[in-house]
Amino acid sequence: MSDLLAALLPPDLSGAVVLALMATSFASSFITISFGIGGGGLMLAVMASLLPPVALVPVHGVVQFGSNAGRVSMMAAHIHWPAVARFGAGIVLGILIGASVVINLPAAAVQIGVGLFLIWTVLAKPPAWMRDWPVFTGTLTSILSMFFGASGPFVNTYVKSLELGRHAHVATTAALLSGQHLLKSVAFGALGFVYWPWAGMIAALILCGLAGTWTGKRVLNRMTDTRFKQALNAVLLLLSARLVWQGLASYW
Repeated sequence: MSDLLAALLPPDLSGAVVLALMATSFASSFITISFGIGGGGLMLAVMASLLPPVALVPVHGVVQFGSNAGRVSMMAAHIHWPAVARFGAGIVLGILIGASVVINLPAAAVQIGVGLFLIWTVLAKPPAWMRDWPVFTGTLTSILSMFFGASGPFVNTYVKSLELGRHAHVATTAALLSGQHLLKSVAFGALGFVYWPWAGMIAALILCGLAGTWTGKRVLNRMTDTRFKQALNAVLLLLSARLVWQGLASYW
């Protein structure tokens, strides 16, 4: 066991840190498939406290790609493919733009703006342009993903505007986030990030995420669509409030 853990250790990380991240990966995937959202933000928050800043968004991106790809493989029959095709074009455009300009944007302002916008969409209704202009929505959310990692709340708001059932909501969101995180990870590799020292840990986190997805799917199956939407709104509000708080705290 100690030899296996040692093989997973990236530079300057202890075995206890890797084990904590593995447990978080299981929990975050369980939360995401059960309630539609929340796991990516949880994973990012824990990683932010344990990983060096330069590795945070790239490593998080690969792990989230694996986690969402696992959800896609388990729920492919429920994916709303027309939304994936239209939104996907925006993902490509957003990653290309984000790779070149996003580093110049103020993180705190983005967090506050996105948080307030998401609170509004929960308390009121997602604006029509999110549903009617999927290429623009895909572009915008992909730029946000390049900037601070977790764009799940924004993507979930887009899928929420489609008014799908709970299984289709989770499956479609997973498909969109899989494409987004995959292209983002490739972009960071092209920009010079070296993934190889992190490969063992990334593989372990993805496997733990798959276990969490498999377990959480049983919770989703027992929910009603009404309960699912209520849980989704509650988690969206919590994550949005956290974004606003983080942004305001940066100015204090």
